Amino acid sequence: MRNGAEILVEGVDVDKPVILTSFPGIGLVGTILAAHFITELKPEQIGMIESEMLPPIATLMEGVIQPPIRIYQSREHNFILIHSDVPIIPEIAYDMSRKIVDWAASINATKIFSIAGIATLEGKHRVFGAATSKELLDELKDYVEIFRSGTISGIAGSILNECVAKKFPGMALLGETLGFNPDPRAAAEVINVLNNMFGWNVNVEKLIKEAEIIEAQMQKLAEQTKMQEQAAKKEELPMFG
Repeated sequence: MRNGAEILVEGVDVDKPVILTSFPGIGLVGTILAAHFITELKPEQIGMIESEMLPPIATLMEGVIQPPIRIYQSREHNFILIHSDVPIIPEIAYDMSRKIVDWAASINATKIFSIAGIATLEGKHRVFGAATSKELLDELKDYVEIFRSGTISGIAGSILNECVAKKFPGMALLGETLGFNPDPRAAAEVINVLNNMFGWNVNVEKLIKEAEIIEAQMQKLAEQTKMQEQAAKKEELPMFG
């Protein structure tokens, strides 16, 4: 189906990885986290997700053209990272979520993490967690505050819905932020949670030090994401990631 999503991967060389998914949303928490991982850990780019329903945009990295949704792998940390530079419209979110979960099962991934932001009035930079089963929630409870009620919107939510439907382990890590403005500090707190969960040592000092620069660089994407969220939202909901 041409206007659906298609995953194009050259080859996977990690054994039973976790999959981290990052799409623009509130605070660009997942986007900032993924960009930091790419810069600091230098994972290998192995593929892309394409669709005719994505905006006609090519990303430039050091003068080299890159697709807007890229797939990376890290042998050292045993993860797959799916990172998008563009917001995902609802019309393609469901199909893309199905393709991601089916592909995760095909490569024997152990879990999918939806990484996103959650807007509150407090902005304490806590990290909230949710999971597709009580057993998985028990794995999270020592590292995050449990997100007990509310909603997770956009493709971050539809990936988790698809995990439920396919009985595939899925978790959400939601960095607390005040709104749509880019929030590197929220992304840093989610990285700290991943460090604690997996014994990684991803440094966040540079992320905090350059927070104002990152916020300025990503402000346009944050505005585009806000406009899309507002256009897609049909009713007022208490919280969404």
